[in-house]
Amino acid sequence: MADREASIAGARSVVLKVGTRVLTDDDGVPQPARLDAIAGIVARLHGEGRTVLLVSSGAIGLGAQALGMARVPREPEVRQACAAVGQGRLMAAWGEALGTRGLLGAQLLLTEADFDSRERYLNLRRALQALLELRVVPVINENDAVSIAELALVLPRSPRPVFGDNDRLSALVASKLGADLLVLLTDVEGVFEADPRTHPGARLVSTLTPEALRDGALVQAGDSVSGGGRGGMRSKVEAAAVASRAGCHVVITSGRNPGSLEAALAGADVGTWVPASRRPPARARWIALAAASRGTLWLDDGAVMALRERHASLVVAGVTQIDGAFRAGDVVELRAPDGRLVARACSEWDASTVRAWRNGSPPSGLRNAHALIRRDHLVMEAP
Repeated sequence: MADREASIAGARSVVLKVGTRVLTDDDGVPQPARLDAIAGIVARLHGEGRTVLLVSSGAIGLGAQALGMARVPREPEVRQACAAVGQGRLMAAWGEALGTRGLLGAQLLLTEADFDSRERYLNLRRALQALLELRVVPVINENDAVSIAELALVLPRSPRPVFGDNDRLSALVASKLGADLLVLLTDVEGVFEADPRTHPGARLVSTLTPEALRDGALVQAGDSVSGGGRGGMRSKVEAAAVASRAGCHVVITSGRNPGSLEAALAGADVGTWVPASRRPPARARWIALAAASRGTLWLDDGAVMALRERHASLVVAGVTQIDGAFRAGDVVELRAPDGRLVARACSEWDASTVRAWRNGSPPSGLRNAHALIRRDHLVMEAP
């Protein structure tokens, strides 16, 4: 496994995700001194020649406060209104804190479609790269005024959301840019074996390996470790798994104590470190992590073995069932007979063509032996 200090201290591109509970106290009152301290650390990283992106929550809370509400509302449409009021205030706070240190911030409000569409995904990456080359600090947030991902609703024709909170958004941003390090700042010191508020003796987990994340380790224990905001600790653990798989180191630590962030960036043993896995190519990262699947191809055992052991392409004979109304170029899931996810892939054919092919009517000029999905358009999951 990689050395923590060397891997983190040498990171040249850093994504900092700042949670609502970092920017407010336990009663939801904004804490501008914390935001200012983080801006100071961003300025130091810039001075060292590193690139930094901020993914910042807090717009809904700031909007609720500006509207005189005693608490953050639960009604979706009122939350959207609060986000519309608060987003400008959030960006103004970051802009001022960065500006006093000679840095320029740029606001980007994103929705699921910016990741799900390959064209928009590439356009966003080019825009972010241009900002970083200009030494501007992108300040990114989910566009809560129009996005309904937090309601666990999904894109049309999609069985799951691309992201539903800023934790996963930050992981996708880190994946998109091939960042070296993602730091998820929260209101606790890291991931514990159990909720430290109800289990005072719970131990901090110093390192979560990618293998442990794949096995689902600590996800249940992390459900309620972090209160407030949308994500909680479970969300952070899941986001860390996404970023690690994309080849990015992750640290989950407290943002309420600037010293914790400083130590984490130096590679010290604070918080919880998730080492990076080997980085896949950019297109594979999009297929595996960013795009929403539009359908499912169910495979027989022989097809699963051919994909896993012989690294073969998928032929129609191995498909037992086709679900969904996907189009050519959409991402689909490939599942084993027992329901386990085997791979995600770009389909070269729409669902109706695949169904006809499965029933013995292949596209003109093709035979059943031709690949239904080519290997280079397919990303395997760990067994």
